[in-house]
Parts: sequence; C-alpha cells; structure tokens
Amino acid sequence: MPKFHRYKNFSGHRIISVVVLCLFGLCLIQAMALSRQSKKRTKGDRVYLLHADELSFDQFGSNPGAQIVKGKVSFRQGSAYLTCDSAYFFEASNSVKAFGHVRFRQADTLSLACDRAEYDGMAQMMRARKNVVLRHRTQVLRTDSLDFDQLYNMANFVDGGILVDGKDRLVADWGEYHTDTRQTKFCYNVKLKSGKDLITTDTLYYDVIRKKAHVTGPSKIKSGKSTVKTNDGYYNTRTDQAQLFGRSTLDDGEKSVTGDSLYYIKGGMSRGFGNVIYKDYKNKNQLNCGYLQYNEKTGYGFATKKAVAMDYSQKDTLWVHSDSMKIYTYNINTDSVFRKVHAFNKVRAYRRDIQAVCDSMVFNSKDSCATMYKDPIAWSGTRQLLGEQIKVFMNDSTVREAHVIGQALVIEQMSDSTHYNQITSKLMKAYFVNGNIRSGEAIGNVQAIFYPVNDKDSSLIGLNYTETDTMRMYLSPNRKLEKVWMPKATGTLYPLTQIPPSKKLLTNFAWFDKIRPINKDDIFVWRGKDKGNELKKIVRHEAPLQHIGKPTTEKGTNK
Repeated sequence: MPKFHRYKNFSGHRIISVVVLCLFGLCLIQAMALSRQSKKRTKGDRVYLLHADELSFDQFGSNPGAQIVKGKVSFRQGSAYLTCDSAYFFEASNSVKAFGHVRFRQADTLSLACDRAEYDGMAQMMRARKNVVLRHRTQVLRTDSLDFDQLYNMANFVDGGILVDGKDRLVADWGEYHTDTRQTKFCYNVKLKSGKDLITTDTLYYDVIRKKAHVTGPSKIKSGKSTVKTNDGYYNTRTDQAQLFGRSTLDDGEKSVTGDSLYYIKGGMSRGFGNVIYKDYKNKNQLNCGYLQYNEKTGYGFATKKAVAMDYSQKDTLWVHSDSMKIYTYNINTDSVFRKVHAFNKVRAYRRDIQAVCDSMVFNSKDSCATMYKDPIAWSGTRQLLGEQIKVFMNDSTVREAHVIGQALVIEQMSDSTHYNQITSKLMKAYFVNGNIRSGEAIGNVQAIFYPVNDKDSSLIGLNYTETDTMRMYLSPNRKLEKVWMPKATGTLYPLTQIPPSKKLLTNFAWFDKIRPINKDDIFVWRGKDKGNELKKIVRHEAPLQHIGKPTTEKGTNK
C-alpha cells in the first residue's frame, strides 16, 4: 500500500521532466555518434576557401546559404586545388559552383580546365562543363561535358570527346577514363587514329600504358591500302600488332585473308587459325587451310591442315590438295623476284579436263613450271600419263608444254574400254596451243602399240606394234592424229583376230583409274598405288674404268 500511495501522489510536472530528460539523452547519443563519425572522416574531406578578392553572403538570393566569392578565387581539399574567377561556396554542403577560367589540379599528374564546374566535396565529384580539357600525364582529353570522380579516379563524358595520346587520337560520343589504371572505354561512333592507321568501331577499350586497343562488335582497321574487318580484335598502336578473333578479314585490294583468328605484325609475321581463306584477286587464285603463316620480310609462307590451292583464272577451277604447302620467295623486293611453292605428301589435283596424283610437287614462278615427283600420274579425258617426273610449263595458267622424264608411259583407252593405245620411252614431250595438245615427241627406246580405226564405221582394224628411237606425232585441233614421223623403225601389223595375247599390252603397262580424283571433294581422299606397283628407279650402269696399275709380284721375285 505505501508504494501505491507514492505513485498516486506523483505529480504531472514530474512526468514532463522525465520526458524532457529522455529526449535530451537521445540528442546527446546522436551528437556523440556524429562526433564519432566526424572523427572517422579522412583529412582533406573539408573544402577550404583559401583566397578571394571579394566575399559576400546573400541568404535570400538564388543560391541561399552560399558565400559569393570573386576575383582570384582558390579552394583546397586535401591535395586537390580549385581556382576560378568567381564561385558560390556552400560551406554547409561542402560544395562549390565555379565560373570562369576554372582550373582543377590534383597532385602533379592531373589537371582540369573548363568554363564552369560544380564540385561536390562530400562525394568528391567534379562536374565540368564547356571547353573541358583534362590532362593526365601525357594524355589530353577534350570534351564539353565531363564528370570526374576523385574517389574512383574516373572521368566520363556523354556528349562527345577526344583523347590525344602522343600519335594516337581517339574520338567517341561516350567514354570513360580511369586515371589510376589508365584504362579507357569508348562507345558510339568511335574512331582511333594512330599514325596512318584508323580504327572505326562502336565499342573500344584502350590501355594507355600498353598502347593496346580492344574493339568489339563490327569494326574496321584501315592501314594504308589494307583494311581489317573484325568483331573482336586487339591492336597495339606502338608495335602495329593485331590479334583478331571472331571471323576476321584482312584485305589490301589485291589480296585478302580471312580466318577464325588472325595474328598480324606489321612488316613481319602473320598467322591465321581456323578455316583460313587466302584470296589473290589479281592472279585469281585462292588457298584454304586450317593454319597459315606468312613472313612479309622474307616471303616465306606455310600452310597445313587440309590445305587446298585453287586457280580460277581459266574457265574451270583447278583444285590442288596436299598435307602441307610452303612458299619461298627469292630476290624479294626486286624486279627479278620469283617464288617456289612446295606441296608435299599426298598431292591430289582436280580440274574438269585434267587430274593428277603424286607424292610432292614444286611450282617455280621463274619459269612457270610445276614439277611432280615420286610416282606422278596425270589424266586427261581417256588418257593416262606417268613417269618418274612430270614437268608442266604454264603460260598464263594455261599449259604450253609438258615433259615426262624417266619410264614415261602414255596410255589412251579406246571407246570399247578393252583396248589401249600405248607409248613408252625414256623421255616424252608434249606441246600445247591454247591449252590443247597439238604435237608430241617420244625419245629413247620407244615402244608403241596403236589400234588403227576404220574411218567408215570406227571399227578396229588391228594392232600396230612399233619399236624405234624417236617418234613425233602431230594432232589436229580436235585431238585427232594427223601424222606420225619416226626414223628407222621395226614393227608389225597384226589383224584383229590374230593378235598374240602377249602383244596387247606393253611390259610396263599400268592403268590406275581407281586412283584418279573424280571431283573437287575427292582430292581429300588419298588413294595411292598398291604396294609393289611403285616405279622402281632405273640406275644407269656406268662403264668400268680402266686402271693401269703396278704388276703384282710374288715373294722372291724382283721388285
């Protein structure tokens, strides 16, 4: 009961006093918290007015709470300084509105100039407008609207800007520049001019320190007469090196290279990976492969992984495939320049009128000669030609002369598919006019089998077997035999019903129709000769040398 009476007698003004004390305690706690927060602020967060020729205060003007300062105005925040002709200084919000010859300087590496600016000291954000020039080390950024974030060391613009870095000049509608890492990003109508090179893209990342640009999206890199098209590429403006991805193309008007990835070093080595396509528009040829490299200084090139060379300078395209191809350039950058192209291992060639198979082939541009080595075989229509070596001399991509060297053999399949015209010799030569054979010559140990044909009904008359030392043949424009010339010869004409079985085929007869490429896709399927059917190289026997030596002596005889 005593406690009940004590609460009952508690007066109203005492309750009010308790409430006031509670409110005072809360205010004290908040003040202590603010005090602790202010102690956590780093040195330099406060903006200080260092100097002004005039200072006034207009509480009820257009900028209430602002100190109006004029004439050689100077502010400082930490190590950053701001100068201008006049300004509104909002001490409470720690911000400044600066006008006229605004200059902002941070440490010794960054300075900013503009006509007017707003500086937020709390957020450490500078908003510069009109005739803005940001200088950072050797880089200069010009724009009309720039926001510079001191906290994150980043400057960005949205109304167009120009970054100048030595010989490099970068223009874009929107961009950002990080002063600590010196990394940049530019978007929309981006152009990077570096010497004679021009990059056009919509998105570009530029590393100022390494002078390396990274473009994304449809982009072009133009260098002199060369143009690069890529969707993802890196370009070093200092070394002129390019790394291109995303199916890129390098085009110089006369030649172009396309690949899944391209690596290019100006004046040096170039490499292509993944479905590489090289085109020579001037000479009308093309090379497809999985990997390609070429050195501009030495003229050396290498192609592999399903390498295919195409020549479409004629009516029909010639397709040549091998495991690998190499190109060597001699007397480069001179008037006497010439090249050798080596195609090696499992060479197969196809054109509608001619096909060929060999182990390796060399083309020399000096004499326009293609030489096939190691069991070469060539086909044209119903004719097959083989020997130890086959040389084909070109004239503007048209065959003008062909030589078969060593164990030469020419076979022509007759219309009935069971009889064959055959010639074999040590050496054969064929001469062409407008790509059509007009004459031929067989030299050395010539053996020939011909089946004369009746002009009336095209039936076979018999078999003519001939042996001679030299044989010359002349053909009409439609490839019909007109005349044959030979010196002293021996031969026999057998009636069709009296041909000895041993005389139907020459001893070195070989018909390799199953090896023959049947279309441009068949060149990738290697079919070589069966084991034992390879040509055996015939080594010429040398005459024994006569030596005059000392007579042998037996023991005990005069020496």
